[in-house]
Amino acid sequence: MIMLDLLRHGETELGHTLRGSTDDALTVKGWQDMQQTLNTAIATGQRWDVVASSPLQRCLQVAQTFAQAQQLPLYIDAQFQEMHFGEWEAISTQALYEQYPEDLAKFWITPTQFAPPQAASLLNFQPRVLQGLSDLNQYLQQLEQQPKRVLLVTHGGVIKLLKVLAQKHPLDDILKMSAALGQLSSFQLHPNGKIGMQGQDRKSVV
Repeated sequence: MIMLDLLRHGETELGHTLRGSTDDALTVKGWQDMQQTLNTAIATGQRWDVVASSPLQRCLQVAQTFAQAQQLPLYIDAQFQEMHFGEWEAISTQALYEQYPEDLAKFWITPTQFAPPQAASLLNFQPRVLQGLSDLNQYLQQLEQQPKRVLLVTHGGVIKLLKVLAQKHPLDDILKMSAALGQLSSFQLHPNGKIGMQGQDRKSVV
């Protein structure tokens, strides 16, 4: 079993918008919040064997800096990017609420049945992320020393998806899950494909 700690990127320049493939940069506060979270973890004895990251700069910049400072291998995989929001990319949630209130409500309540125009389907997002975990597992098994704990710097959608699966919630509950900016969420990644949340007995085969 591998402990997998997911760090969501911090605040970005586009703020309260739907940004999936949009590659916006961290604000100073966003960078500092992520660094503080990592520094606090290190100060309390937390150690990682590998750093993994989404290739988008709001994740990768901190991942690269941290991996270099800790002299850890860095694994980058686009399968850990956020879901693409199509025509809603980089548009504020307030603007969407004003222009498309009914569509936005459908997306929040039943995201498996409704996606923004030209957006990725949640039903395609799930297998993409799970394939990313499978590929990561294969990479880890090839290392000379078997890692015990991995830091994955990624996005809110990825974290919420794993929470839904680990807690055995319906996939439509994904947007109800929490994933605070710049904070860690811990999971257990089993060789047989099971995902669990640290401190929970319930696990989900994925």
